[in-house]
Amino acid sequence: MSDSQREVLLDVDHVTLRFGGVVALNDVSFQLYQGEILGLIGPNGAGKTTCFNVMTGVYKPTSGKVQFDGKRITGRKPHEINRMGVARTFQNIRLFPEMTALENVMVGTDSNHKTSVVGALFRLYRVRVKPEELPRVTSSNGLVRAIQQLRRSSAKIFGLSRHILEERAGERKSLELLRFVGIEHRANDLARNLPYGDQRRLEIARALATEPKLICLDEPAAGFNPAEKEELLKLIRKVRDQGNTVLLIEHDMRLVMGVTDRIVVLEFGKKIAEGSPAEVRDNPKVIAAYLGETADAS
Repeated sequence: MSDSQREVLLDVDHVTLRFGGVVALNDVSFQLYQGEILGLIGPNGAGKTTCFNVMTGVYKPTSGKVQFDGKRITGRKPHEINRMGVARTFQNIRLFPEMTALENVMVGTDSNHKTSVVGALFRLYRVRVKPEELPRVTSSNGLVRAIQQLRRSSAKIFGLSRHILEERAGERKSLELLRFVGIEHRANDLARNLPYGDQRRLEIARALATEPKLICLDEPAAGFNPAEKEELLKLIRKVRDQGNTVLLIEHDMRLVMGVTDRIVVLEFGKKIAEGSPAEVRDNPKVIAAYLGETADAS
């Protein structure tokens, strides 16, 4: 299928970002198509993470625009862009260290809940539920059992708070995502106690919990050994196979070449190449950028 026939999910259009006299991004343009894995690479300081920050609302570009799913997102706040379907991980892991792995992922599911803070506090917006969703009567203690039966009877008549149902659904989904990334057995461990590789996987699970159309991964293989990188490559493919589009920043060229459909290369904030992994690998400008030579060097 030609590019003209593919659905454009993300369109970065002539984006420039200046910090005083420093040009962090210089007239950068590229498109990301629905269902593909696009690599964004370049030497240190090339502007890769800055580009992510423009796309996700951390920075507002000096000029140019970004469109996502046909809507302009330039100038929108990060949480608004997230609700539109863009999720990301960070170069430096940003988890809630004193919360469990399960709770960290549930934070992601909360972004799609409809109940307000007031509604959650006062258990407003009650919903009729199926028999299997009713509170269970499990205790053998007479008083506790009587309270459980009262709650079950009340739920039959008045329904359950939408907030409770959303929390239950969020917990189920979070456990599924922990299983998906391979750390379900760590669900009840504090995030700060997880091994480094599992923390990376947890951050991906939390991003997926927001139900994104596009997930942006910022150096997810940083600090990984070769075996862990191979497992990450498989996970990224699984993420795409689940219907997500992936934008990947990564320094490990073997990983990038092995998992991406196309690659965009930045150097000093400017795009210098774009194409398939094979095309980019053999591009003289890309070779020069990574080797620190001029493009016409002998």
